[in-house]
Amino acid sequence: MTSTPQPPQGPAPTANAMRRALKRARDGVALDVAESAVLLQARGADLEDLCASAARVRDAGLEAAGRPGVITYSKSVFIPLTRLCRDKCHYCTFVTVPGKLRRAGEGMFMSPDEVLAIARRGAELGCKEALITLGDKPEDRWPEAREWLDAHGYDDTIAYVRAVSIRILEETGLLPHLNPGAMSWTDFQRLKPVSASMGMMLETTAERLWSEPGGPHHGSPDKEPAVRLRVLEDAGRSSVPFTSGLLIGIGETYEERAESLFALRRVSRAYHGIQELIMQNFRAKPDTAMRGMPDAELDDLVATVAVARHIMGPAACLQAPPNLVAGEYARLIGAGIDDWGGVSPVTPDHVNPERPWPQIDELAAQSAAAGFRLQERLAVYPEFVQRGEPWLDPRVLPHVRALADPDTGLANERAEVKGLPWQEPEDVFVPSGRTELHRAIDTEGRTADRRDDFDDVYGDWEALREAAAPGMVPERIDADVREALRQAADDPTRLTDLQALALLHADGPALDALCRVADDLRRDVTGDDVTYIVTRNINFTNVCYTGCRFCAFAQRRTDADAYTLSLEQVADRAAQAWDVGAVEVCMQGGIHPDLPGTAYFDIARAVKERVPGMHVHAFSPMEIVNGATRTGMSVREWLAAAKEAGLDTIPGTAAEILDDEVRWVLTKGKLPAATWIEVVRTAHELGIRSSSTMMYGHVDQPRHWLGHFRRLVEIQRETGGFTEFVTLPFIHTNAPVYLAGISRPGPTMRDNRAVTAMARLLLHPHITNIQTSWVKLGAEGAAEMLRSGANDLGGTLMEETISRMAGSSYGSYRSVRDLVAIAEAAGRPARARTTLYGEVPEERQAAALASDGHLPELLPVLED
Repeated sequence: MTSTPQPPQGPAPTANAMRRALKRARDGVALDVAESAVLLQARGADLEDLCASAARVRDAGLEAAGRPGVITYSKSVFIPLTRLCRDKCHYCTFVTVPGKLRRAGEGMFMSPDEVLAIARRGAELGCKEALITLGDKPEDRWPEAREWLDAHGYDDTIAYVRAVSIRILEETGLLPHLNPGAMSWTDFQRLKPVSASMGMMLETTAERLWSEPGGPHHGSPDKEPAVRLRVLEDAGRSSVPFTSGLLIGIGETYEERAESLFALRRVSRAYHGIQELIMQNFRAKPDTAMRGMPDAELDDLVATVAVARHIMGPAACLQAPPNLVAGEYARLIGAGIDDWGGVSPVTPDHVNPERPWPQIDELAAQSAAAGFRLQERLAVYPEFVQRGEPWLDPRVLPHVRALADPDTGLANERAEVKGLPWQEPEDVFVPSGRTELHRAIDTEGRTADRRDDFDDVYGDWEALREAAAPGMVPERIDADVREALRQAADDPTRLTDLQALALLHADGPALDALCRVADDLRRDVTGDDVTYIVTRNINFTNVCYTGCRFCAFAQRRTDADAYTLSLEQVADRAAQAWDVGAVEVCMQGGIHPDLPGTAYFDIARAVKERVPGMHVHAFSPMEIVNGATRTGMSVREWLAAAKEAGLDTIPGTAAEILDDEVRWVLTKGKLPAATWIEVVRTAHELGIRSSSTMMYGHVDQPRHWLGHFRRLVEIQRETGGFTEFVTLPFIHTNAPVYLAGISRPGPTMRDNRAVTAMARLLLHPHITNIQTSWVKLGAEGAAEMLRSGANDLGGTLMEETISRMAGSSYGSYRSVRDLVAIAEAAGRPARARTTLYGEVPEERQAAALASDGHLPELLPVLED
């Protein structure tokens, strides 16, 4: 039997404490953790008082949602895809071991035929949800699971979940709701295109229940509270409608339970992505380590539901499983639930097999007795059905709409449940919007400085302000700047972190000295030539729902400034660039929800077919992950296919700051730092070189810059794949994070000089080319960076949309003469280069000079 101790509860709350907390709940005053812990212990008349106020909060939410007096449920089938798991939860009977499965004549995973048989039976009976539940990453623990996946052609369990989900959609019409356990950010990208919603119970944030021997989660890596909270946040960042909740009575204290509820509230407010919360009561089961633990009492569950309602507020959807309360439906309704969860006429509750589902007619009668009408919903809640993009992937949206009531977002109970093709949207590359970028964007379209969904689409600004605060605090640097300067001049590779931070904070004469040291090193390493490249930027679409808070480029498809280029228009732009001497096109775009993962191959191929000699420098790591997850390919497979289609090198954009503390303030849904690093390393291993970048001057500090530089050096030591480092000063003018009052208004000139100089010193001798951005700094600013350690001016660009929409006033084109003039202002000669810093053929140089300064009218150019 488990040694899990009873929770170390303190003394019962005093009568005065209970009265105060109840009054605050009645008055609608926000509760804190201590008050919530008191209310969790309400019993008798106090509990009735608590439930009455919670029910009023629930009723107000239902009224506001347009469904007063309605309690919902989902008609579903339960598909236990595999009962193998790498975790060892002490209360679980769902999980088993390979030997038991073999003795029972069962496979390590359900076969597709077994899954589809259940789903088809459900469809025949009007079910609309396929709840796919399984153990966490069983292949990491069980060789038998790994062997099964290998034998059936799947890289991992997530790949099989994806494949099965597609077949369910296509062959039965049921909507997959996926519960594969603790998922990574990349897992969410892989599964979002094949599911209506996903879920994972938080259970508890009490770390001791995971870390201490004998605890219910001890030995279960996926039950670490920090891991599970990260999953909830990644779901929100990925715009996935997500179900979570608590498992009460497993040894947590009332304070710990309250803290868990507040953790759920924090995530819900930050991302607006939690569609429902389940309050589930522990039930001891035979043949488990916790079989001797007492069941959670009904009063405990009722109080938890009521407190959760007060904490989460009227808009929250709260559920309690009806098969775990022995018919006490009225008490749960009275406590503030508004949903009964999934109820199946086909399959048992495989997690609680001893507790059969109630009949739907009985559930309707019990709800009616409490004054509520039972109504069917889909796996995805009506609010998310009505929100549509970006919460529902375009590949799944037709399946959801086929089953939804268009007016309410609830289930259309008369809808025929039948399979529909799961496919990429058709006609993706139809030119749309303001593709005459040089004339229309910024002069027509938008008339305000922010989108009309500004307060919602980026998450909760107040929560972000709190998250950003620690990173904005300046540091006290005690290191000797003079000693740091001597070390930098002698051997910059031996600069300590404290010395580097001292130099990153340098100002006045110390900053001047730092820039001289960096410029001397630049002269020794790359000589006096200032390099530049004749290139054209092609931003093929700005439709994007990722939710980057620093970006003014991204538009919804219905926004006035939204556009998408056709493949022909992309190729036309490349051909025009070749005609005027370009050696490279740099192509990046928004994460368009309709864009299939293979579209990037089509873009590269279109350019190479039209202009075989053009170097294709394209697709950020974010776009690469998007392409890979949408195709079901690994990043390595996708990059290899892109290379075959014509991709030569990739831009190292989407890095921003390689520190997730900063990244998750800057962006809602962009890839984590570790994933960026994985993509870049993989590209380098395949012989696809990249640039490296850093965007700075927003919610960051010099310590973040230092960490970023150190990580780039680590990668370069391993791969040697970076061609250059590009400084990207933050353009604040139209950036949402600035308009919300969170970020700084971009870097100062001091910041720019320090970053450029320290890039030269800290990246030495691994990354030898340091590029400054005339687009963001202008000619004078770029010349100053050339005196501070930079040796490259980047490209002519010809057409630059991203910085311009952010508010840059320095234009989208610089002629060769302009770039030469910037170099001369810094007292240096200039010469053209290729993407890989090689010599430019004479024919290309002649074409560039012949057209310099008078590009064809067809090229979109925005003059200063």
